[in-house]
Amino acid sequence: MSTDTPARLLQLLSLLQTPREWPGGELAGRLGVSRRTVRRDVDRLRELGYPVQATKGADGGYRLVAGKALPPLVLDDEEAVAIAVGLRAGAGHAVEGVEEASVRALAKLEQVLPGRLRHRVSTLQSATTPLTSGDGASIAPETLTVMASTIAGRERLRFAYRSGDGTPSKRLTEPYRLVSTGRRWYLVAYDLDREDWRTFRVDRVADPFATGARFAPREVPSGSAAEYLRQSMYRRQETYEFEATFAAPAEFIAARLPQWLGVPEPIDDHSCRLRASVGDAVEWLALRLAMVDCEFTVHEPAELIACVRDLGGRLTRAAEPRGQEGAA
Repeated sequence: MSTDTPARLLQLLSLLQTPREWPGGELAGRLGVSRRTVRRDVDRLRELGYPVQATKGADGGYRLVAGKALPPLVLDDEEAVAIAVGLRAGAGHAVEGVEEASVRALAKLEQVLPGRLRHRVSTLQSATTPLTSGDGASIAPETLTVMASTIAGRERLRFAYRSGDGTPSKRLTEPYRLVSTGRRWYLVAYDLDREDWRTFRVDRVADPFATGARFAPREVPSGSAAEYLRQSMYRRQETYEFEATFAAPAEFIAARLPQWLGVPEPIDDHSCRLRASVGDAVEWLALRLAMVDCEFTVHEPAELIACVRDLGGRLTRAAEPRGQEGAA
């Protein structure tokens, strides 16, 4: 009979986190204890905040159900490797929808991965060919995890940086936030040598190093990292005024477009308008609008209207059965 209560509780928790109901007798057999001990262990898990539900019957059963908060998860080796590989693949190539929270999760997971699992993750990652945007803006996941760790720990970050024209430099910063635009990651940080706020494209960063020196956070200009990035990007490039209306509530649209595009204005309960100064390529914006999953109308600029019209025509032609194009 098992006498190592902490280890037994972890094993019990791992079993219960599998989406099924476990008969009390089966759990007792798996753990090498009596059914009475299983009941006591279940009570201990409940005291720790795990919502374990019991069912009545000849054998009785237990299952872990959704509670008010996410409890700590117990992962086996295969599960940990699968999650780490998925997070690394997404974070390393700025997949739309993978935000800073995903990078923080990756940093936490890789911090506690045993060496043998780290090797498996690296091997699987190197054997995977990602689908990228074609601009070469891929990122080593380790770069993001180092940045995320220094942001969380309010720790100064040193790194080598290459500007858009290829000029190299060394930077010592107080990192504030990571921001994803869907295609690229940016670091918003206070540059100590230049005594000012800066934004850095993460794919141009090399050799990030956590110095261990702590700092008191400063107030970011513009109120948020996303807004500061938006203004910084538009100061460096030609912009155009964008306006579109959507046949959907404002909160629906806000959840499906990048924050830096701005906040949709409600027209009524079923429609909204979005205005912004945009510096991104109109082709990319046309594709993002097409993915919103509702009817919309572009009012300006003319370049975007033409791009949306051309995209719609190509998609329509692509859906026509072969050999029937132009058929009466």
